Amino acid sequence: MAVPTSSTRPTVASRHARAKPLKTSVIFDVGRVLYDWDPRILYERLIDDDRALDAFLRDVVTIDWHFQHDAGRDFADTSAELSALHPQHADLIAVWGPRFSESIGPAIAGIHELVRDLDAADVPLFAITNFSHEFWPPFRARESAMFDRFRDIVVSGDEKIVKPDPAIYRLALDRFGVRADETVFVDDNPANIAAARALGIESVLFTDAASFRSRLVELGLPIGAKGETPPR
Repeated sequence: MAVPTSSTRPTVASRHARAKPLKTSVIFDVGRVLYDWDPRILYERLIDDDRALDAFLRDVVTIDWHFQHDAGRDFADTSAELSALHPQHADLIAVWGPRFSESIGPAIAGIHELVRDLDAADVPLFAITNFSHEFWPPFRARESAMFDRFRDIVVSGDEKIVKPDPAIYRLALDRFGVRADETVFVDDNPANIAAARALGIESVLFTDAASFRSRLVELGLPIGAKGETPPR
């Protein structure tokens, strides 16, 4: 057997390149990555007293209750159950579904520009979101300027699977037609990040758009730092 010469022997850089495939797409979370989400935004318009507002958000429309919508339950069922437990708040509970989009604030600072720059660079964009199958369509329509740049979005309420269940990541990778080692996933929830990493997906815990942009540049995505022209 011939001994590899210096010209044929794999270099550290080439071995590293094989171990770290080029990242060619980005998978976003939606809430608190693309857009701020806080039920207080809606209910502070309806409840004047701050202490009453805090109590309502803490004890009535809890995160655990809302998570049922992300998992695919119908608002008609969850609201009926909750109103039976808190009949004095039935009118306030009833607006959660029809006015859910009002609990979602503007795009996170700098994120729309990042999405635009990635799209302009022909980077395929996708999303996996824990979101009600009923609440998603009106919000998606409201924010079409953002979401029209995405090639596909997996909505947990449609699939009845929620992050961080590994099944939703596998479903998304299959549907998007991307390999785990060739994409980047961003989410604000450490549990969701851990689940994606366990499947071999390069995953970034979101803090702000500027930091995420910098990380994408480090990973070789064809965008520059904000205000810079990316290399061609």
